[in-house]
Amino acid sequence: MRKRQRIKADKEFQRVFDRGRSVANRQFVVYTYANPQLKEFRIGLSVGKRVGNAVTRNRVKRYIRQAMQSFDGELKVMDYVIIARPPTAQLTYDETRSSLQHVLRIARSLPKAPSNQKKTS
Repeated sequence: MRKRQRIKADKEFQRVFDRGRSVANRQFVVYTYANPQLKEFRIGLSVGKRVGNAVTRNRVKRYIRQAMQSFDGELKVMDYVIIARPPTAQLTYDETRSSLQHVLRIARSLPKAPSNQKKTS
């Protein structure tokens, strides 16, 4: 994840919280804000001490960054603030990616999964 794709400043976080909209599942809360000045998506992460010790929190953040990078071509150009809830401490990378994919689809930032059902006529 490149530096220009990260939200670091407190005022940028506050802008997303104040003007954006939020969606959640059991593992994540995702705030989205359509910033018209952006050329690529940016993410800000919040992983509190309730998630675990420093090693666990850093692993969770690494998994989130890696999962967001894997969505790069499909993800809408917006600001995203992702808040990890305590259950994320037990997730593997694949589970983290799947959960983030779920919550981003709810937020309409990722396209819907293609249906594999065949039509019979």
